Amino acid sequence: MDFDYAHKDTSEGERETPTAPFNKALFNDGVEEMLRLAALREIPVSDRETLTFLTTLLSALQPKNILEIGTAVGVSASAMLYVCENAHITTVEKNEKFYAEALQNFEKQGFTERVSAISGDAAEVLPRLSGPFDFIFLDGAKVQYVKYIPQLKRLLRSGGTLLADDVLLYGYVSGERETPKKRKMLVEHIKEYLSAIISDSEFRTVVINAGNGLAMSVKI
Repeated sequence: MDFDYAHKDTSEGERETPTAPFNKALFNDGVEEMLRLAALREIPVSDRETLTFLTTLLSALQPKNILEIGTAVGVSASAMLYVCENAHITTVEKNEKFYAEALQNFEKQGFTERVSAISGDAAEVLPRLSGPFDFIFLDGAKVQYVKYIPQLKRLLRSGGTLLADDVLLYGYVSGERETPKKRKMLVEHIKEYLSAIISDSEFRTVVINAGNGLAMSVKI
C-alpha cells in the first residue's frame, strides 16, 4: 500500500543520540514486523530508542486509559499495549490509508478489543472526547502541538503524563544542526509548544534527549 503522507520526508535521516546504541528494546514478533515494514516503506513511525523509552516508562506507570494522537500504522499503540496488558488505547489518525492499515495490524495482534481507533483530525476529535486519560502520547502534526494543549490538559487526569514526540526534530530545535529553510516554520511551532508547556503552572515538564526528542509533562 502506497501513502501520500504530507510529512513524509526521510531525507534528513534519523537523529541518533549517544545513548541510542544501548536503548534497543525488543518487542513481540508482531511489533518487530511492523517496525521492519515501516522502515522498508519509509513510513514515519517512532524510532526504536523512542519506543524503548516509551515502553519502559509505561511498564512502570501501567496506565489503564491511554490516548494517542497520531496512530500511523499502529506501531507505537501496539508497543504500548504489549507492555500494558490491562490498558485500553484511544488513538486518532487523520490519514485514511494509515488508519485502515492500523486497524488490520491491531486485528493481527489480537488488540482490536483494546483499541478505540478514530479516523479524523485531532483538532476536531479532541473536543468530542471525555477522558480522563492516565497517559497521552502526542505524535501527530507538530505544527498543531501548541494548539492541542488546552484539550490535552482537559483530558489528562491530575498526576497523569503527557509525552510529546519529536520535540528536537533532527537536532534543529536544539541547535545541533542548521535548520533548512523549509523546516524553519515547523521548528518555530515546536519551540512554541515547548515554551508553552514548560511555563504552564499545571505541568511539570522535562525534555529528554532520546530519539528525536521527547517532552514529558506530568499534570500537577
